[in-house]
Order: sequence, then C-alpha cells, then structure tokens
Amino acid sequence: MNDNSITPIILASGSPRRRELLSLLGLPLEVIPSEADESFPPEWEPERIVSELALRKAEAVLPLAGERDAIIVGSDTIVVLDGRVLGKPVDAEDSRAMLAALQGRSHKVYTGVACIKLGDGRNDTLRPEVTDNSGSQSVRLGDLGQYSVLSESPDGEPVVMAGYTESKVTFRPMSEEEIEDYIKTGEPLDKAGSYGIQGIGSVFVEKIEGDFYSVMGLPLNLLYQMLLKYNVCPFKIG
Repeated sequence: MNDNSITPIILASGSPRRRELLSLLGLPLEVIPSEADESFPPEWEPERIVSELALRKAEAVLPLAGERDAIIVGSDTIVVLDGRVLGKPVDAEDSRAMLAALQGRSHKVYTGVACIKLGDGRNDTLRPEVTDNSGSQSVRLGDLGQYSVLSESPDGEPVVMAGYTESKVTFRPMSEEEIEDYIKTGEPLDKAGSYGIQGIGSVFVEKIEGDFYSVMGLPLNLLYQMLLKYNVCPFKIG
C-alpha cells in the first residue's frame, strides 16, 4: 500500500473517527492534528462555515507538512437546528440542552472537506476566502453537496479545493433518563450537536436522509471525487 508513487494523505485532524474513515480508502495516511481558529461571523450560512473551517484546518498544518508531495485533508462538521449552529457542548449542562432540543425532531448536519495539494506550485497564500459561491469550477454531487476548485497551479492543475455535504437526521423522542444516561457515557461531550452517530448515540436516530459518513464526520463520497481531480484513485494502488 505504501508505494512511493502513491500520493500520501495528511489528515489535519486528531479525530479518531475521521482517521478510521479515511483509512478505508487504503491510501498512505499520516495524521497531523490541526489547531485552527474555528470562529465565524453569525451571518455566514452553514455551507460556508464548514467549507471555510475545513480549509483553515488544512492550512494550519502547512508549516508542519513540509514541501513533499502530499495532499492535506481538513474537515469540519456542524449540526443546525432551527437555523442555530450546534457545535461541541461546553459541558454536561450544554449537552443536556442540545439533546433535549434535538429529541423527537429533525436537524441538518453539514460537513465540509478541504484539500490542499503540496509539491509543485505550492504557495501558502494560494486561495481566496471561501464564499457561498466561491470557485471558478463548482461540481455538484446531486442533492448531497458540492465542491469547488479554489486555486490552480500555473499548468492548470487543481491545488486547493473545498466543499460540503448536507444531510438530514431525525431523532426519535428521548426521555430525560435516556439523555442523562447518554451524557454519563461521555460520548456526546466532544461531538458536534452532542451525539455520535457511530457510537451508542445511534440508538436515538430514527432516520437519515443523506450520507451516513458525512454525519459521522468525513464524507468519503465527496472526498473521493476531490481526490480524482488530483489523479489519486484508491482503486489504482498496490
């Protein structure tokens, strides 16, 4: 698998679940946890929030990545209920409030993915700020989401890309006791929206419309399409 001709992936995240998902592609993988500013103006739409934060995370590891041939991948996930962004809970009380608001209702999950190609044409200031309609080349993935090429090398090859997916998750009604017991597991305390769909939190999910992996934290279908733009295909390794 670790053939030198295969472009390695640098995951700009310390998330075990994102590493687990990315490893499914079978590409050479390195993890460099990212420390990026995750603040954003209140007027930003969810699509822009996750695309921009994913790109910030990827850019934050540029100084540590060196000038080798590699692709940095950043990702960010938010939960949106009634137009309000639910990030990671600050404490158990915040987690309790989020779960009480989500139970018995549907909400949106947005996950952003950004890729930066290192090597020829690399420049630390390659991309413009992500906007709602950014990118000269936007590609849609049906109703799931889209990505844009934000900058190219002098020979027209994509260097920086960013995109997002949108999914809808419906929770069944939850009792106060269930919420308390779930919080005691510790699982929801470091998750956007205060739940982990890949863990025991899955028992509260009634329905998903969209992509399971996006809700989990890394839309492999979107990332696959972006990697193909770099001529990196998981099916052509080994």
